Amino acid sequence: MQTLASIPFFKDATDIDLKNFDRRCTWRKLEEEQVVVDFEDKSSDVYFLISGDVRILVRTQGGKEVILTDMHAGSYFGELSAIDGTPRSANVTALTRCEMCIISGSVFREIIFSSKVLAEKLLRLLTQRVRDLNGRLIENTVLDVRHRLYSELLRQSQPRSGNPIERIVSPPPFHHVLAGRVGCRREQITRELTNMVGDGLAEKTRGGLVLKNPTVLRERIQSALKEAG
Repeated sequence: MQTLASIPFFKDATDIDLKNFDRRCTWRKLEEEQVVVDFEDKSSDVYFLISGDVRILVRTQGGKEVILTDMHAGSYFGELSAIDGTPRSANVTALTRCEMCIISGSVFREIIFSSKVLAEKLLRLLTQRVRDLNGRLIENTVLDVRHRLYSELLRQSQPRSGNPIERIVSPPPFHHVLAGRVGCRREQITRELTNMVGDGLAEKTRGGLVLKNPTVLRERIQSALKEAG
């Protein structure tokens, strides 16, 4: 039987006997494009992603959907509804075939209240998510599309192997996905990426989108933030 102890979030929780909760969890497999939770769902389960990837969308009051983030194996979501019992504020859809461990809101709270180690982990995660959202809120409020795109590409990028200066977004990002993250039209993303390639700031390769000089991108973002402030 699969156990909670095998899930990254629960590792190092030496102050609780997780075996008491193993049989109170559900293990589930989902197919690509299957909806995990939807807007306004009244469930309060918490989902721990064992394998696969999911996409989280939020919806504005005007009905526009914005990609908040993609989550990968080792991540978890749904803790907000487990904490306050309010309907879901986001849609979560599987990008690939996934396996998840599902814990009801009541059991999740019982676990958290029983373990100082896990409570501190949860608090740190919630704090980091608030900070990340504050940063994106500032970007979306004061930056234009170009600089919002720079920020998003830097967030998605990783150091490029064999090159200490460059970073790479791999696999290459879809333009409509970037548009959903940045909050603009796909055509605007296409235009800005073309400009980046023309200016020598980016290079399209089979393995991904290479950011040739991330330092310049960061400097441009900071300059734009100062001008807006």
